[in-house]
Amino acid sequence: MPDTASQPAPPDLRAIQALAAPEMAAVDALIRRRLASDVVLINQVAEYIIGAGGKRLRPMLLLLAAGALGHRGADAHQLAAVVEFIHTSTLLHDDVVDESDLRRGRKTANAVWGNAASVLVGDFLYSRSFQLMVELERMDVQKILADTTNTIAEGEVLQLLHVRNPDTDEAAYLRVIERKTAILFAAATRLGALLAGADPGTQQALHDYGLRLGYAFQIADDVLDYASDADTMGKNLGDDLAEGKATLPLIHAMRHSDAAVRAELRRIVEHGEVDALPAVQAAIAACGSLDYSRERARAYAREAIDAIAVLPDNDFTAALRGLAHYAVGRDH
Repeated sequence: MPDTASQPAPPDLRAIQALAAPEMAAVDALIRRRLASDVVLINQVAEYIIGAGGKRLRPMLLLLAAGALGHRGADAHQLAAVVEFIHTSTLLHDDVVDESDLRRGRKTANAVWGNAASVLVGDFLYSRSFQLMVELERMDVQKILADTTNTIAEGEVLQLLHVRNPDTDEAAYLRVIERKTAILFAAATRLGALLAGADPGTQQALHDYGLRLGYAFQIADDVLDYASDADTMGKNLGDDLAEGKATLPLIHAMRHSDAAVRAELRRIVEHGEVDALPAVQAAIAACGSLDYSRERARAYAREAIDAIAVLPDNDFTAALRGLAHYAVGRDH
């Protein structure tokens, strides 16, 4: 099988965004209309986090999946907004749990308004997303999204159980990122296929694509936490370490280091010692753990591309392939 994820000149993110731009403009307009509340603080916090921009990958994935199968319309815009509301609510809650103070290059909402406001506005966005999905009056859609949000909540709790746990292995790490990240990617692409009236096999193919893309994206993100810088990433380098999270580069290094280094890494994870970041980076480099993690991400990207071989060959399908390349080739 050809190594499709390493072939030259994939579409870049800007080209993919340009393809989706007319549909995304409609989604953004809908988001802002449906954010409105007569509670001023809700408007302030919600606009702050939504207005921060970001890549809007998840709603864009839904639109691209639907477009690949020939579907466009208001129902896709509404579900794309639902997906973005769900994602944004998880960001608000995550930043409180992780005690984060920087996201996308600026202060987190909890750093500005406090934890209570962030949690409660996150709850508002969750409930608003369910109002939007119920309006479509499609039980199949509601089931996918209800199952997805429940799985995300499980992932949050599962990750909490692994905080400061140096015995977290690769399998446990993958279980967390499947529930926390990949499952919403998969829901977005499956919903695009569902709206297009695709047969069950095509819906499953797009679910598989989204799930594997989510794995690739999160592993690449975790690599950047040890290999990038704060200005490029828009968040503090070493945040995962400070929060006591053993992500794949560190898990690999602990498995392949000698006994003395392994003991030191375990102690660092147990105490969340961000000041020890240079020592951790040295151990990761010595074990080739960034290269290992990047290859794991590339393998998932290849699987994502293979999963959508059943789709028609058009610009939207090419964009989905391009996103798999982007997920593992980005610097932020």
